[in-house]
Amino acid sequence: MDTSEASERDLQERIRAGDERAFESVFRTHYAHLVRMAESVVRERALAEEIVQEVMLELWRRRESLEVEQTFRAYLIRSTRNRALNHIRHQRVVAREAAIAAVDPPNSPSAEEDVLGVELERAARDAIDGLPDRCREVFQLSRDQGLKYAEIASVLEISIKTVEKRMGEALAELRTRLAPWLPSGTRARGGSGGGGTGMG
Repeated sequence: MDTSEASERDLQERIRAGDERAFESVFRTHYAHLVRMAESVVRERALAEEIVQEVMLELWRRRESLEVEQTFRAYLIRSTRNRALNHIRHQRVVAREAAIAAVDPPNSPSAEEDVLGVELERAARDAIDGLPDRCREVFQLSRDQGLKYAEIASVLEISIKTVEKRMGEALAELRTRLAPWLPSGTRARGGSGGGGTGMG
């Protein structure tokens, strides 16, 4: 639409000035789509709705300093995605800490094993950080967040084929970078249909 940019600027100015009708317009326009996207990450409808409501509330709270560089849609999608992923990360940290507290490790690693583990972890993190941004984002959503390819496609608003391509590129790059650390013949494999990555 020719007037879309002007409309976005007008909405920003009205919301910044405290116009509740402008805010309600943005809320109604984007709420359902944002909830679907959040639900694809957290896999729980009520929690997805809560996340989107928090994003919208934060938008209203920060209205006076609001800076939307592109469109409200892009701004809200990014904010919702980040908040949903942060929730998943927090859940995993809590679960991991609970598991560690509940079960003592049967054997303490030797000093040498401990050093090698730290070095390998650092090498893997450096390799992941060195991936192209688009490949790294797909890889981390699959590896760190456990999302399937279809879910990643929904979150990033790209096709499943694009997700598969970027994951393949990421794994190929990681195999090359981590070759000195991997046993002979070891291959990092992406999961069929978007499961695991085989990278630990």
